[in-house]
Amino acid sequence: MTNSIPEIEDSECIFIIGSNTTVAHPLVAYRVYRAKAKGAKIIVADPRRIHMASIADIYVRQNLGSDVALLNGIMNVILAENLHDKAYIEERTEGFGKLEELIQSYTPEKASEICGVAVEDIIQIARTYAGAERASILYTMGITQHSHGVDNVKSLANLAMLTGNVGKRSAGVNPLRGQNNVQGACDMGGLPNVYPAYQAVTDENNRKKFQDAWQAELSGKVGYTIMEMMHGLEDGSVKGMVILGENPVGSDPDANHVKHALESAEFLAVIDIFLTDTAKLAHVVLPGVSYAEKDGTFTNTERNVLRVRKAVEPVGEARPDWQIICDLSTRFGLPMSYDTPSLIFDEIAQVTPSYAGLSYERLEKVGIPWPCQAKDHPGTPVLHKDRFTRGKGLFHAIEYRPPEELIDDEFPIQLTTGRYFPHYHTGTMTRNSPSLDAEMPDGHVEINPFDAEELGLTDYDQARIVSRRGEVVSKVLLTDVVDRGTIFMSFHFMEANANVLTNPALDPICKIPEYKVCAVRVEKIQQAETSVAAGI
Repeated sequence: MTNSIPEIEDSECIFIIGSNTTVAHPLVAYRVYRAKAKGAKIIVADPRRIHMASIADIYVRQNLGSDVALLNGIMNVILAENLHDKAYIEERTEGFGKLEELIQSYTPEKASEICGVAVEDIIQIARTYAGAERASILYTMGITQHSHGVDNVKSLANLAMLTGNVGKRSAGVNPLRGQNNVQGACDMGGLPNVYPAYQAVTDENNRKKFQDAWQAELSGKVGYTIMEMMHGLEDGSVKGMVILGENPVGSDPDANHVKHALESAEFLAVIDIFLTDTAKLAHVVLPGVSYAEKDGTFTNTERNVLRVRKAVEPVGEARPDWQIICDLSTRFGLPMSYDTPSLIFDEIAQVTPSYAGLSYERLEKVGIPWPCQAKDHPGTPVLHKDRFTRGKGLFHAIEYRPPEELIDDEFPIQLTTGRYFPHYHTGTMTRNSPSLDAEMPDGHVEINPFDAEELGLTDYDQARIVSRRGEVVSKVLLTDVVDRGTIFMSFHFMEANANVLTNPALDPICKIPEYKVCAVRVEKIQQAETSVAAGI
């Protein structure tokens, strides 16, 4: 996030796109409600009529995968009506000319044809967003999980810079992270192309720096992404894998392929706190610990580095992740002899410029948002305040590209995926919680009533959903939350996992899969029984 969570409630306009905020980020949603109470205008763009739509001043339902066209149409209106921030663009950005030239062709009429949003709504969104002194954009995986996810994110950055909404309080471009320490994992180099703090592995100076710090020879080649690892297991270029705290059999697209790939591994080890479907395939399972059984730090979605303290001793043979990793590294030939997590964090501060001013001592009472580059630095709640990290903000001229997989006669319905309020990700933890599991003990497929009528389906019927990659059977829920021609499923329930169906097509730049749109067909299996209906 370019800004902090508390700032959201002082925004004059909040544009929520591709984020089911109340379900996935309820504490952020609370700030949105407070902003609404203070008079903020709320704009929501989502293919599903999510709960946030009920409080929105403007709600639009764009076609799946059409976000670039919608955003270009909004920017066309802003430019045509002279609502852009000329001084900001001149002083703080570059590349505006190419963007302006491209945007000329995305009239509201053209954008409407592609994205399905009414021309009048596109115009109203543009005027409302650009007319606010402080406008904040909130987005999540509804924007990123596409074969053109990077294009979507760049388009949101274009919109924010066009109106001067980067580098000031209660504004900015704010991706809401999907898990509690995703930001921290990325910061620490949990990506195949960077060392900690996003220092490129291909840079010779970076490589030398980390070779000296770790006393090890490092490759200058970019590593594999998760999906590339799976292909490597199948073709033999990857021999083994250690999976820590992840359940790719449930969370990765084309789950049947993922399972086959993991079964092809010469050696598979899994570190987790439950015996997940992925762990069941492992040659060795090493028991990890929960957040309450270890010391360390989490870095949350607003870049706030927070201390985590052990509250209870690990159960049985379970051990903290850092100890397991140290032992594995030592046995692989690179000795790691850290005695405590604080010593690891001290090393982090030495090699990670954005963390350089942080320590356990400073984090004892309060979290501090990076970048924090000196011991007396207070942290940075707002990024790019006086200048962009790269100097000037770069506009990108982005053409609309359709999803990789379109509907046809064999697969005439679009599937999109997401989460439900009681559950989290693949349900590894929440489905082991009796109270949460009781809220939603099994999954269902959301179908628009008009589509259901054509298919001969009613509530609680069993339906077979088939894609080019596999099929699942699920209970039916009729709802106008989804539009005609679209169905929605979650990936919480392994017995009816949407990721058996989803498309593994990747964004060419960041290699994220296209979870949010694929083509399917729906087939009726049997009538629901009263006892089944009573149990939903």
